[in-house]
Amino acid sequence: MNQTSPFPKYPGGRGQTPPQSDVIVIGAGVVGLSTAIALQSRGLTVTVLDREGPAAGASAGNAGAFAFTDILPMASPGILKKAPKWLLDPLGPLSVPPSYALKIAPWMYRFWRACSPARVAHSTAAQTALMDLSRAELEPFLAASGTLPMLRKDGNLQVYETEAEFQAALPGWQARARHGIEFQHMDADQMAALQPGIAPRFIKGTFTPGWHSIADPRLYTLALAQHFRAQGGVIEQAGVTSLRPVEGGVEIDGTRLASHVVVAAGAFSHRIARSLGENIPLETERGYNTTLPPGALDLRTQITFGGHGFVVSNLSTGIRVGGAVELGGLELPPNFKRSDAMLAKAKAFLPGLDTDGGAQWMGFRPSLPDSLPVIGHARATRRVTYAFGHGHLGLTQSAGTARLVAELVTGHRPAIDLTPFSPQRF
Repeated sequence: MNQTSPFPKYPGGRGQTPPQSDVIVIGAGVVGLSTAIALQSRGLTVTVLDREGPAAGASAGNAGAFAFTDILPMASPGILKKAPKWLLDPLGPLSVPPSYALKIAPWMYRFWRACSPARVAHSTAAQTALMDLSRAELEPFLAASGTLPMLRKDGNLQVYETEAEFQAALPGWQARARHGIEFQHMDADQMAALQPGIAPRFIKGTFTPGWHSIADPRLYTLALAQHFRAQGGVIEQAGVTSLRPVEGGVEIDGTRLASHVVVAAGAFSHRIARSLGENIPLETERGYNTTLPPGALDLRTQITFGGHGFVVSNLSTGIRVGGAVELGGLELPPNFKRSDAMLAKAKAFLPGLDTDGGAQWMGFRPSLPDSLPVIGHARATRRVTYAFGHGHLGLTQSAGTARLVAELVTGHRPAIDLTPFSPQRF
């Protein structure tokens, strides 16, 4: 390292070992590994720590979509209108287990406040900037990591059961149109030509051809881990509970020293941030899915059943039916009746779907009440950088986040304004 390096020489300290890497990334999901690769590409030595290993969390079981057209925050007036009806159904698109309701009340209050028109406009602008950067970074990142053949460009079809549901969606599409996002509204016949076999109860749809996906999110994340290791990176299975700023770096759990730490531990990240005195209101959207064997349906594009809160995706490893939101934290046991309910609906909506032989999954989506991730330095020290809270969009925003974190760590000006993503905004 030269004299302008942000990684000064380790001065030594009792009970500590010198840093073996310039940066330690906590989290081996898609955001953590993408960030590790971006840092590695800038000439830094990087070690990744994860409590379970690569692709063990939400990065394994998501729908596999790069949803660059989803510029509208989840925290919005539209969700507030739907939420009361959804909450009445314990197996519906949105649920809060009664035993968790009191604990999540402060988060729900923040979410409600984030739904004001002014805050939605602010969040949409920030989300759009991050989406644009992530889209621009994606294919170069895939090419550099040897994963470009896993990219698919089959689009997405959002379907509507009533004219009222379609009309309610139009303001969102108008917002996308103002940003230049391409889409096509369709009637039932046009939908049938694009994707045969949709039940006639769905009378209209909107197709977005620019919607990309990955062949399989778990295999993609594992491929990133393989590339990272091939370039000299180290991945260790190790849980992290605390960080402490010390002279020359950051102490991890009192036993290891790093010149710089990136916290990208998904739904567990706020627990680590708490050790630095920061109370970041991260909650867990527990997502459920069932992955059916390949060939369970002749699926030609991803289908979003927005009124029911789930999608059906065609992966290289099978047909995945999943989504919905259960705000239930990290400790409650899974309620796989939610997976069963989505699968039953998928069968009704796509009568040709073969529902035999499926594998169920539940994972934790890290979500912040304003629908934006935190990307920025810790208050206690600029030697800790946060990159978590992407909600449903971790895969989508992984390449863009990786670039931004690499710029922060190396002392360069970030490609976009990170004020809306500040960890201290709460």
